[in-house]
Amino acid sequence: MGLTTVKQPHFAIAAVFGTLLLSLPLSAAAETYDVDSMHSMPSFTFKHLNLSSFRGRFDQITGNIEFDPVHHSGGATIAINLDSVSTGVPILDQFLRGAKFFDTAKFPTAIFTSNSFKFSDEQLVSVSGDLSLHGITKPVVLEIVYLSCRTHPLLNVPSCGADASVTIKRSDFGLDAFIGNDSDEVKVDISVEALKTQRP
Repeated sequence: MGLTTVKQPHFAIAAVFGTLLLSLPLSAAAETYDVDSMHSMPSFTFKHLNLSSFRGRFDQITGNIEFDPVHHSGGATIAINLDSVSTGVPILDQFLRGAKFFDTAKFPTAIFTSNSFKFSDEQLVSVSGDLSLHGITKPVVLEIVYLSCRTHPLLNVPSCGADASVTIKRSDFGLDAFIGNDSDEVKVDISVEALKTQRP
């Protein structure tokens, strides 16, 4: 009885201390990453005249991502500069920037925001959020087709990279020029590299 009485308090203290230790990595699991604009690119694909797939891209993207693989949660704010559209056809780029399509003078940026990350077991499989484009906001779900987090081999900082895709109807955003010749459905692929935010 005497030994039991002595050990119980020590066992309780050890259990509490162990619980605190286990909680430390959990509370520190969420990290914020800044999008590496030099190595991130959204691209799009649509059908032209129902003959072939036509592709383009946007060359300027910024944003930040919060990622917590321990608690299976995250958030993201991604901004795409629509003036940076590039199809390889200058006259088409000019049209896409103009008032009959993106109207970048009024709506210069497309913004995706999310606070809903879906996991299957330990794997991130989709990110749900709102896409604001051409003055209209609609819910979209990005399917995650690839994700990798590691120490950046050149910069020696934590980093994550992902490939995501979503198919939208451009008419949902008031972008209905030439529907019938070109498809309403547009596949958007986003490749992102992001570096852990460095705080002073």
